[in-house]
Amino acid sequence: MSTTFLPCGEYHQSYHEDHAWWQTKFIKGKMILLMLVLFGGIPYMADSYWISVCNQVGYTVLGALGVQLLIGFCGQVTLGHAAFLAVGAYTSTLLILEFPWPKFFLDLGLAYPISILAAAVVAGVWSVLFGLPSAKVKGFYLILTTMAAQFVTVDFVITQYISQIGGRGQAFSLPPGTIKIGPWVIDSDLKIYYMMLVLVILLVAAVVNLLRSRVGRAWVAIRDNDISAEVMGINVVQYKLFAFFVAGFIGGVAGAFWISNLAAISPEHFPWFWSLWLVGVILIGGVGSIHGTIFGSIFMVVVMELLQMAVIPLASSYPKLLMDFLFIKEAAFGLAICAFMVFEPNGLAYRWWQAKNYFNLWPFSY
Repeated sequence: MSTTFLPCGEYHQSYHEDHAWWQTKFIKGKMILLMLVLFGGIPYMADSYWISVCNQVGYTVLGALGVQLLIGFCGQVTLGHAAFLAVGAYTSTLLILEFPWPKFFLDLGLAYPISILAAAVVAGVWSVLFGLPSAKVKGFYLILTTMAAQFVTVDFVITQYISQIGGRGQAFSLPPGTIKIGPWVIDSDLKIYYMMLVLVILLVAAVVNLLRSRVGRAWVAIRDNDISAEVMGINVVQYKLFAFFVAGFIGGVAGAFWISNLAAISPEHFPWFWSLWLVGVILIGGVGSIHGTIFGSIFMVVVMELLQMAVIPLASSYPKLLMDFLFIKEAAFGLAICAFMVFEPNGLAYRWWQAKNYFNLWPFSY
């Protein structure tokens, strides 16, 4: 039986076929083409400015992926996720700058890769600490506890104590050549771009596989009705805390990645607004969809860059516009969320789903 196209006229014969990543040759071809564009087309065609925009998109995807897991798949609302990105970034930075690595570790370029894993684990454990209240509270009260993670972590622990290590004041400088993976020194936007692609692909694949497992089904059951899930024998507290760990783990990787894009790191890189921004990304992209995380990140970053490009030519006549761009950006962010909640509450992922169905079912597109 030919399986070139699905779902029109073709049916799966086994559980393995039904859960395959790439179910047809056509889908495999699309994915190969996508990889060629990402790894070859964009680096070849884009200049350094748009490569840096792609890096910002990747960072947003990595940050929003944990938020999507918590809110979209486990039903645990969070408004303090930037704290776990900060924990990952500072853990990685401190391990690189302060830890007494053996010389051969530094020569082999192992310090940064190991620091990424350590940062992910530390951020995951830190996330679990602030996820403990989810055992007793939910909804509005859980929002407040996750917001506490932001203020306790960034505004108190990092600003008042961690930032003072080594007498540096508020910022940790990252000298050129510090970020290194093996013999590969990450010292350009293009190298950061390739590292971002690898991290995004690995983490998205890991999350998708996790969601297809028993753990993912338990998370969805908790999201839909935690009382019914508990009656069915699911350990609700255990799975909630594991969701917080995985979300924090991903956030730690995102923070450790982002230091490669910075000359110095300070608490100002992880404001509370960034936590709110990540929630807005999944609302615009589509809650409960991995595609929504990616589409929402692309939409928010690209739209804000285009908005900035539109404001710059007007700056000569209205210089206050450029000075107030941060407020314009925040206003545009709020308006975008309102517009999507009114006109497209299911997000961009829903439109993508409709477009795919129209193509796959054509000419019977009803």
